[in-house]
Amino acid sequence: MSELASVTGGGLRLEFGYHDEQAFAAAVAELVEDQVASRIAAQDPTLWGADAESEAAKRLSWVSLAETSRPLIAEITALREELRAEGVDHVVLAGMGGSSLAPEVICATAGLDLVTLDTTDPGQVRAALADNLDRTVLVVSSKSGGTVETDSHRRAYEKAFTDRGIDPRQRIVVVTDPGSPLQQTAEDAGYRKVFLADPDVGGRYSALTAFGLVPSGLAGADLAALLDSAAEAATVLSADSDANPGLRLGALLGLAHNTGCDKAVFADLGSGIIGFGDWAEQLIAESTGKNGRGLLPVVVEDPRAPGFADAGQDAIAISLGGYDDSYRPASGWGAAVSGPLGAQLLLWEYATAIAGRIIGINPFDQPNVEEAKKQARALLDAPGQAGREEPALTDGAVEVFAAGFELSSAGTLVDALQAFLAAAPERGYVSIQAYLDRHADSEAAALRQALARRTGLQTTFGWGPRFLHSTGQYHKGGHPNGVFLQITAAPGQDAGGDLEVPDRPYTFASLQQAQAAGDAAVLADKGRPVLHLHLTDRAAGIGQLLEAL
Repeated sequence: MSELASVTGGGLRLEFGYHDEQAFAAAVAELVEDQVASRIAAQDPTLWGADAESEAAKRLSWVSLAETSRPLIAEITALREELRAEGVDHVVLAGMGGSSLAPEVICATAGLDLVTLDTTDPGQVRAALADNLDRTVLVVSSKSGGTVETDSHRRAYEKAFTDRGIDPRQRIVVVTDPGSPLQQTAEDAGYRKVFLADPDVGGRYSALTAFGLVPSGLAGADLAALLDSAAEAATVLSADSDANPGLRLGALLGLAHNTGCDKAVFADLGSGIIGFGDWAEQLIAESTGKNGRGLLPVVVEDPRAPGFADAGQDAIAISLGGYDDSYRPASGWGAAVSGPLGAQLLLWEYATAIAGRIIGINPFDQPNVEEAKKQARALLDAPGQAGREEPALTDGAVEVFAAGFELSSAGTLVDALQAFLAAAPERGYVSIQAYLDRHADSEAAALRQALARRTGLQTTFGWGPRFLHSTGQYHKGGHPNGVFLQITAAPGQDAGGDLEVPDRPYTFASLQQAQAAGDAAVLADKGRPVLHLHLTDRAAGIGQLLEAL
């Protein structure tokens, strides 16, 4: 990555590393000749082939959001001022995937408090309910209007407000698509405000719609500055020029994939943007991970962490905020990307759509997302069916279950881990899926580095069920070379135990277990090795697992 390989414009700066510079230049030239950038800006749905055309025709309004979303600013600002005049300044966002990831990044980067509730862990939900309820406004965000996690959060907060003597109608704000069940629910209940988002924008491209802006604006984010930086980038990103950073980044992602790199590893080198990798993870994984193809995003803790510092032949190294010449992926493919948040959001949306064209997939559908949801729903409809299986072995605070591979004579947790990791293919990946409390059980995140060091494989870490709305699509539809370590746990008694979902025949813990079991069943049906570890004691089990690794 040299000065000759850099491009700037629209507030963005990108530097590139090539495995094959001639092939890269040819790929960019072809994109310019085909007028791909200007056709995306014109919302041309034919760019991804006939099979994708009907879906693309209703998924391209994201290109103009830097302008079309501006009228929202006054509405959001007026509501924020009303709420603050009433002493309501604690914003809780109930939303999954595209409904929560962008606001989390926007607010964290601006240093603003936003509680993101994207879990079914009873302890984490209970802790949120107990935090400043008297000052809380709940933003319920769901594009479909039927997201089970978000509906459960809404019910829990409505009851909590009522029990405290607070009128929930004054404290609940809804963001959804026009005509969704949630719109009807909100209007029937008389909730404070309903924001209707642009239905022609897919969830993972919705950062600059009402889904991204409403919770962020209520928390105090400068929405005008965010849209201004996106608007500045839009002019450059829509240009049919070989200096277009979106064309070049999309070409690199697509060409690297087609020459054997099926992972994109993200490390932050001082971007000033907090949590950007988690947002990009969903965008890339859901957009490209299908038909046995796609790029698996791997978000690492820092540039020296395993996965980035030792990126192999199967990985593209993406550094956010700058470039350190000491980090060179063995594949030769890499990029360093810097720029303000609004510009980066639009850049990666363009680049992902362009990569999809090169890879040969429809970047706007998600054909495998519903599979785990259906399995979870079936388990919820048959209470008591989940969890009846006897563990293959129990070691201390850990019960061990396996599917898709042979545990053979494993008698301990260490034996089980060895058998599981032996099932990982060369240049495959390990996915850690922790259905835990991502605040109270945060030490579990150390498992990513521990497993990556032990295996030398690219290793991802996701909190469940949050990851189901992010990398879950890739796990089923992308390259079939992953092995899956699923961690569940009994409700923490020190966190209050289980929690009822009001007016539903299940609890948060049973919903969480059904989601884990449903996803594991789908993965096993597809022949993916799954090692399920159930912790009968959370702290002891996590410590035991870290020690075993």
